Parts: sequence; structure tokens; C-alpha cells
Amino acid sequence: MQLAGKVAVVTGGTRGIGKAIARRLLERGATTAVTGTSLRGVEEAVRELRGVPNGANVQPMWCDVRRYQDVEKSINGLAQRAAGLDILVNNAGVGIFSPVAEMSLDDWRTVVDTNLTGVFHCCRAALPHLKRRGGGWIINISSLAGKNAFPGAAAYCASKSALNAFSEALMQEVRHDGVRVAYVMPGSVVTDFGGRGQEKANWALMPDDVAQVVADLVAHPVRSLPSCVEIRPSQPSKKE
Repeated sequence: MQLAGKVAVVTGGTRGIGKAIARRLLERGATTAVTGTSLRGVEEAVRELRGVPNGANVQPMWCDVRRYQDVEKSINGLAQRAAGLDILVNNAGVGIFSPVAEMSLDDWRTVVDTNLTGVFHCCRAALPHLKRRGGGWIINISSLAGKNAFPGAAAYCASKSALNAFSEALMQEVRHDGVRVAYVMPGSVVTDFGGRGQEKANWALMPDDVAQVVADLVAHPVRSLPSCVEIRPSQPSKKE
């Protein structure tokens, strides 16, 4: 229970990687809020997470990260109820895959507004609380797609590449306030994300693998800052 007394927010915490991260933080003792855009989805995730060790300390937090007023209200409310905030995990993300020539303007905005602007919104709202506590962690869940672009994913790859640069700049801005910023770049993970999940189930990462990295990051001594972590399958499917 090394995170006992700590307060965490995991955006997009109702399924997949986000729910696995929330579960791991709860098991390590942190009061953990999970966000989602669906009230039903948040309620179902909270019901499930209450069954894990320390699950009584899970907090529901309906929030669309694309709307700053929603984000600010939700984070302020949690910090008030829990007497502070120590950890922000920006996991909320969407993947809409389409060639540039065929991608709608709305789909482009959805990807960028969620994967990049949403992270900015959460960081901006959380930073005053983290600084008030004397420091804490911001961990942004990026993707290896942010450095290895592929056709049909221009919006997604661009959003993750920009997220990496955002994380690097933010890390340098707030490190002397005791706020450590890291970004995690998973490779292929078995989830329902973007409708591309189960065909790689035999070799890809599992959500718990990413959650393990996040839990290990926040356990690092205060003198160290692992600011970027790449995690990939150890034995990916061989290309012909």
C-alpha cells in the first residue's frame, strides 16, 4: 500500500488500459477517480473496481476532457473532497483511422481534441493542486505511433507525436515545482481501441502491462525522473 494517502485521477478509466491503471493504483492504496464520457460506463467501472483491494476508495468522475469547464469542475471537486491531488494519468484517447483524403473534419477534431487538447485541459486544471501538495506526477499515455507513423492513421499519429512534445516541454516547466511528468508509449495492446483488438491477442501487450509501468513510475524515488518509457511486445508477430 505504498500509495496510501495519495489521490489519483485516471482519465478514460472505464475500460482497457485506463481501467487496468486505476485498478493497480487502487491496489497500491491510492484513492483513485476514474473518468469517462458515459455515465453508465463510469458507474459500471466503479462497480467493478470496488471489488479490488482498497476498492472502496474509487471515485466516479463523469468528464469529457474536450470541455475545459467540465474538466476544471471535476478536478476541483475531487481535490476538495479528497483534500488534494497527487497523480494525474492522462489516458483518455480515441483512434479514428482513415486516409487523410477521406477523413471528415469532425473526425479530425475528435481525435486531436481528445488526445492532445484534452491532455492540456487536464494538466492545466490539475497543476495548481499538484503544486499545492508540493509535487506529484503527471503521466501521459501516448503510443509508439507517435514516433512510427503509418498510413491511415495521420490524425492519431500526429496527436500522439504532439503529445510527446507537449510532455517534454511540460516536464521542463514544472520539474522544479516537484511535479514529475512522464509519457508512456505502448506498442500493440489487446483492447477494443479503434476496433482493432483481438486479432493480435496471442502476442500483443495486455492492459495490465501498461498499468505495471505506470505503477512503477509513481513509486520512483523523488530524486529520479524516468520521463519517457517505451513498452512493446517482447515477441511480436513476425512479418512475412
